[in-house]
Formats: sequence, structure tokens, C-alpha cells
Amino acid sequence: MDVSKPDNGILVGDDGKSRCWWHSGDPEYLRYHDEEWGYPVYDDIHLFEKICLEGFQAGLSWLIILRKRDNFRKAFDGFDYNKIAGYSENEIESLLQNEGIIRHRGKIEATINNAQKALMLIEEFGSLSNYFWQYEPNRSERPQVNSYQNISILAKTNESTQMSKDLKKRGWKFVGPTTCYAFMQSMGIVNDHLEECYCYHKAKKVNPI
Repeated sequence: MDVSKPDNGILVGDDGKSRCWWHSGDPEYLRYHDEEWGYPVYDDIHLFEKICLEGFQAGLSWLIILRKRDNFRKAFDGFDYNKIAGYSENEIESLLQNEGIIRHRGKIEATINNAQKALMLIEEFGSLSNYFWQYEPNRSERPQVNSYQNISILAKTNESTQMSKDLKKRGWKFVGPTTCYAFMQSMGIVNDHLEECYCYHKAKKVNPI
């Protein structure tokens, strides 16, 4: 496959399908693009996992995190926030010795902190899904056309900035507006597949925003 990025941001695969450029032909990244990214997620564990992994990604590429995702899941009890909220210094030290994950004390401690804060959000909103999906933008606030020129400049939005500000007020960590927008993109709260990408229409069928 030609992995150079065309001006329209679309790569055509060996299967003849047009896709967003950013998978770059990597098989694991391509599967993630085709099967996960941009499709609506309402499961609380999955939502919590993703916002934590977005925090671990800070300063790194998502592909690095994706390739370690199974290790993260094993290390963090499947991202069960009920369990993670009770981690002690013993668990932190064990995680710092785990070569299969990103051994960053601040990010590990943030995950534990955020699990504790997640329980508080669930108590208030009924679920993490209810909380995060309140930031779904109105259609009028989205680009009229999902072109490369329009989508590539969206590092953050008013909604992701509002989400970040509210989460920080509630004590969450590693949840800046850019991190929150990447989370919104991946969880399908927004559909940022390019219109020429075959996944754009698949995602739009389940969420027209």
C-alpha cells in the first residue's frame, strides 16, 4: 500500500477501500480504524479505558499505546474502575515494574485517581456514558463537510474544552482539551472519518452527528 498521505487525506487499500490516511497501512492500526475508531461507545468500562489510555498517550503516538493495550488491560484489571479505585502503593510499585505498559508514575497515579473520580461521576449521573455523551455537539456545530482540510485542524473544540474544564474541576488528571477531543473522536461522540472514507457512512448510520 502507498502510505504517503495524499492531499485529500485518503488512502486506498489493496482491498480497493478508501480510508482516512492516519492508519498509514499498519495492519493493527488499520483494523482499529475500520472496526473501532469513530463508532459510538456507551459501555462505561470501555469509556474509562479509553480516556485513561488517551492520558497515557500524552507525548507519545497512539500506535504505541494500541500495541500495548492488551498489556494495559491485564495490568489494570480490565480497566474495572471499581478495582482500580482501591489500588495502593503496592499496586503502583508493581505497575512501575511492568515492562508491558508505559511506566510513568504520574500517569499510573492519575489512572487510580480518575477511577475514584469515575465512581463519583457514576453516582451523580448514573453512568459514565450519561456524563460523556452530554458533550455530543449539535450538528450545526460540526463541519459541513468532513474533508481533510476541515477535520485535520480539529485538535480541540468548544465541547472538548468544556469537558476538560469540568473534569479537571472534578479532580480528574491528564484530561486536557486535546486529550478529550481525541477521546470523543475514538468513542464516536463525533464522527471524524473523512467523507470519502468508507467507514464514515458506517459510523453515520449509528450516529448521524
